[in-house]
Amino acid sequence: MAGSLAGKLAFVTGAGSGIGRATCGILAREGASVVAADRNLASCNETVTNIVQGGSQSHISLELDVGEQKSIESALKSVLQQYKKPPSIIVNSAGITRDDFLVKLTENNFDDVIRINLKGTFMVIQTFARAIIEQGVQGGSIVNIASTSGKYGNLGQANYSASKAGVEGLTKTAAKEFGKFGIRVNCVLPGMIATPMTDAVPEKVREKSLKFIPLGRFGKPEEVGEVIAFLASDKSSYVDGASVDITGGI
Repeated sequence: MAGSLAGKLAFVTGAGSGIGRATCGILAREGASVVAADRNLASCNETVTNIVQGGSQSHISLELDVGEQKSIESALKSVLQQYKKPPSIIVNSAGITRDDFLVKLTENNFDDVIRINLKGTFMVIQTFARAIIEQGVQGGSIVNIASTSGKYGNLGQANYSASKAGVEGLTKTAAKEFGKFGIRVNCVLPGMIATPMTDAVPEKVREKSLKFIPLGRFGKPEEVGEVIAFLASDKSSYVDGASVDITGGI
């Protein structure tokens, strides 16, 4: 039985771990060929190795720094050489944290987070959307990873919260601009998800966070990946410019 993404080509940033890695596996399970891209190529290779091969799918890994335009353009060129077409599914999962209280936050740590999380998402969208439009690829879907921190703010995350609020605003604007080309743009807002990023959060903070989650646990990367796969598929064909909370009830 064909999956909901059979015959589709997907490009996933931040694919070396966490939500990005989980999403790659789910997109592949649903029939997509997956391009796993990450700054850590070894982790990307591991992601692709873990993907169950099936049918005529072909998956590749690429080294990518979303903060560098030349790196993004090189990745697109590699995809076009390999598959002879741009991907119709783009998942922007690459992101970093540089947490500190606002009065202590350095300018460099503010700039780094904005450059990767917000500007990087913008440059990937711009570069790949151009290719989709120029080649007339149908049924495009872009899914960005925002955060509940961008919606509500979070202690010690002025830079991260600002970057993710920006991603949500960018998503809604892109949806308005790309609709006429048949490209849908949506974002997901994960809460506390068990990933290497949240593993770095102090234990006391994590325990405190659990008290506010009605389901009483952190989410799994796969639970975010399933929503991303839905937004990437034709099952969500009239969902555009949406922000989907994945929070366990917060």
